[in-house]
Amino acid sequence: MSTTTATQVGLPIDEKVTQRVALGALVGTALEWYDFFLFTTASALVFNTQFFATKDPILAGMFSFATLAIGFVVRPIGGVVFGMLGDRIGRKKILMVTIVGIGVVTGLIGILPSYAAIGVAAPVLLVLLRIVQGLAVGGEWSGAMVIAVENAPVAKRGRYAALPQLGSPIGTILSSGGFALLAALLSKDSFDAWGWRIPFLVAIPLLLISLWIRSKLSESPEFVALMEAEEVEKSPLRGVLRNSWKQILVGMASALLGVGGFYLVTTFVVFYGTTVLKLDRNLMLTATLVAAVFEIPALLAGGRMAERFGASKVILGGGLATVLLAFPAFLAVESRSPALVVIGMTVGVMALSIPYAVSGVALSGMFPTQTRYTGVAIASNLAGLLSGFVPMIATATLVASGNSWVPSAWMLVGIAALTVLSGLAIPALSIKHEGVKA
Repeated sequence: MSTTTATQVGLPIDEKVTQRVALGALVGTALEWYDFFLFTTASALVFNTQFFATKDPILAGMFSFATLAIGFVVRPIGGVVFGMLGDRIGRKKILMVTIVGIGVVTGLIGILPSYAAIGVAAPVLLVLLRIVQGLAVGGEWSGAMVIAVENAPVAKRGRYAALPQLGSPIGTILSSGGFALLAALLSKDSFDAWGWRIPFLVAIPLLLISLWIRSKLSESPEFVALMEAEEVEKSPLRGVLRNSWKQILVGMASALLGVGGFYLVTTFVVFYGTTVLKLDRNLMLTATLVAAVFEIPALLAGGRMAERFGASKVILGGGLATVLLAFPAFLAVESRSPALVVIGMTVGVMALSIPYAVSGVALSGMFPTQTRYTGVAIASNLAGLLSGFVPMIATATLVASGNSWVPSAWMLVGIAALTVLSGLAIPALSIKHEGVKA
């Protein structure tokens, strides 16, 4: 089958349109990650007491993180479904559907009764909502990334692919900032009883704003070219599994550090800090917030470095940096010094953000236009599937090791090592574009 793309056939690229599309993708991913990080932060702080009836805080934490992991389990399913639809009927249409699913579910979590109110139905409903949220998220990031990349000039795809990645720190700032503000203003009893619900309910007006902005997106010129040439893939899943299975595996490894490593350094560390080290929850939320602020320039720098050195070298460098900084970052948190706790989490997040900045352009560059949405969705969501279990596994090793942080640090080293290996493999699997480094 031909692999014609808009860029290859010479269709003009209007950078004003590119910027508008990148903004629309960013707004959507910011809402996506805001909603998702609300769940992860709440999993570490309140879900264990609100929805799971056990007096053992470690066991309750494992139940809470297991619910978190369920969303990652169903993400590949959502990725396959929405990816195939995005390759068949267009990127923009699917992105309107996924953002609605994410926003509505988050709002419903905000009004979900606790275990004390309705018993076992509470965790059951929480799990069901988490499943729906995971399905929608499965198609959201990949679609936003693909439409941003395909609307960008080939030589500038690194910087425009980094913009949707800003949704991660922005979502973290909004969610952690909201939790931190409420925790500061409310008593612990008020926060646990009803205050934690407010950030979830805020997702509804944010959804309306996102829908308005996203409705003005332009469809990908590459996909439009496929439609006009009648070259749309009729079976994207079969095509990507048959022709691009190596790209899926390497792409999964390249995205693993940015997702799984992030949840280890943030979600698990927040739980570890508040539960084992007995650190103040406001300190842990503040550390997450500061790390997210510093993540923004790290992501922008990573995007520019991809244009100069190639995405694979940026992934390689960021992975190696994380290997070197894993133990120092955990040692900083273990010190219990507020300043060092903030520095440790910030340094850890900044290191793993370098490969995360370019994972979108790296993934998009490994799949042809006909199966790009499906391929990117499968690879990124398989990484998400593995990542969803990271906080739970880290908690299990915490118990098995007598509350030692060392196994978690080694886990971060292992995740980073896999991403380093992917950086070595990417150049041989990428689609070649003139003047662009893989």
